[in-house]
Amino acid sequence: MLDHLIKGATVVDGTGAPARVADVGIRDGRIVLPEPGATARTTEDATGLVLAPGFVDPHTHYDAQLFWDPYATPSMNHGVTTVAGGNCGFTLAPLHPDRPEDADYTRRMMSKVEGMALKALEEGVDWSWSSFAEYLDALDGRIAVNAGFMVGHCALRRYVMGADAVGGQPTPEQLAQMVALLKEAMDAGAWGLSTTQSSTHSDGDGAPVASRHAAPAELIALSRAVGEHEGTQIEAILAGCLDQFSDDEIDLFVEMTAAAGRPLNWNVLTIDAAVPERVPRQLAASERARKSGGRIVALTMPILTPMNMSLGTFCALNLIPGWGEVLGLPVPERIAKLRDPEVRAGMLRRADSREAGVFRRLAHFGRYVIGDTYSRENEGLTGRVVGDIAAERGQDPFQALVEICANDDLRTVLWPMPSDNDPASWALRAETWQHEDVLLGGSDAGAHLDRMCGAPYTTRFLGDCLRGRKLVPLERAVKMLSDDPARLFGLRERGRIAEGFHADLVLFDPERIDAGPATLVHDLPGDSPRLDSRAVGIVSVRVNGVETVRDDEVTGAIPGRVLRSGRDTRTVSTQ
Repeated sequence: MLDHLIKGATVVDGTGAPARVADVGIRDGRIVLPEPGATARTTEDATGLVLAPGFVDPHTHYDAQLFWDPYATPSMNHGVTTVAGGNCGFTLAPLHPDRPEDADYTRRMMSKVEGMALKALEEGVDWSWSSFAEYLDALDGRIAVNAGFMVGHCALRRYVMGADAVGGQPTPEQLAQMVALLKEAMDAGAWGLSTTQSSTHSDGDGAPVASRHAAPAELIALSRAVGEHEGTQIEAILAGCLDQFSDDEIDLFVEMTAAAGRPLNWNVLTIDAAVPERVPRQLAASERARKSGGRIVALTMPILTPMNMSLGTFCALNLIPGWGEVLGLPVPERIAKLRDPEVRAGMLRRADSREAGVFRRLAHFGRYVIGDTYSRENEGLTGRVVGDIAAERGQDPFQALVEICANDDLRTVLWPMPSDNDPASWALRAETWQHEDVLLGGSDAGAHLDRMCGAPYTTRFLGDCLRGRKLVPLERAVKMLSDDPARLFGLRERGRIAEGFHADLVLFDPERIDAGPATLVHDLPGDSPRLDSRAVGIVSVRVNGVETVRDDEVTGAIPGRVLRSGRDTRTVSTQ
């Protein structure tokens, strides 16, 4: 007797094999491919619907959100059944038991660098753990998705070095303590090490985060420790991830993955036909790694993620070189500076410089669309393009944008229209996706909550494949979202519809599958805002055989598991 039987579904099994109409059963949380006439306690007719493996999101920041939102919304609504957290060097553990101020430092850092509402971090998480093992235990049995976590380099440094983690270098004894702490975390189930040396990552005090001060020898020592544990990985961010790697950065990545003998993934490969040299330069790191006994995997998004901006709050505009000095001023001073033609001219020069890297794309202000406004002077501007308003007013686009925002005391919501939405860029994406070391992902789900909404990339991509650009067939698209990331992380018996595999499943209507528009909601602890997106065409999501979503509504079930390295992951060869 089966627990549940899904009859007549169009099964896309995650392997890339052609779709087939079949029945799929579930028993004790596992997939059963039933014999004709099999009986079940419950049955559903899935005629005309596609049944696929649950999707695996390889880059999220649900480390905190899962405590107040065990359903990892909106990712789970969009068919994601497994998330990888603890990325970019940032985790909530370990925390030194004798320094309660470390939790406050971590909250403020996460609020600044990952755009998590400070009130939500303070009110929605109990911060009762010290070790990484205790952090994982705090999530066990209370989540609806499967979740695995890297251990963040910043937390390791802070635990061992205290305040000296920012700006300091470890003594040999301190480095040995960091290595031991990392091994302890992996013994408890951490998936490996995550780290960052990106110039965009600053803590709550505005200082470079702790891992940015690490010398190559420290990173190599930690990487070597990763290789001593079963089923582990490295995730790393360098400044060149945003545009193009330097020779030294490629050397560092190659040394790290070779020292570990484990795959290293990085986020995010931006593909733009206007910068044709970027993709081959970034993938040169992968080619070098394979020759050195390692493997480097680039994550890239298959959609253009909606992202809003503001001159009033911290956002990607602050990361343009030199802009943070102006946008960090008190609002009245900021408005005065922005209204100064010489200041604006200087900001535009910096935004168009090579050092701005991928952020150069944010400086096309004539392509911005005005979102929410708050003053009488701006009535009627919502939904209008800044370039059109500027032409009417005889102003340059940046000047027009500044005046609009100043009328709202800089609260105006701005939506930049992407400059890489052209046919050539989409053709380059389809070509790049074929590379063996390119993986779809990089949603940042759980972070930057009031600025972007990358979680729906799964449903939006499938809708595009079925009814839009049709860049890849459905079978390959499902494989890219499920089996490919599952294989990278070495997930045991997940990522495919196969006999005996865990019943992580998503059932959807191929005629409707899509994602709704990003809308701002206030449902975080402390009434803090975030962007949300409804799933369209998702009929059912099951995690470990238990239904967690039905018609885009969570059921309240929490069958997810904390996936621990070694037990739930196997070592993935770098060759």
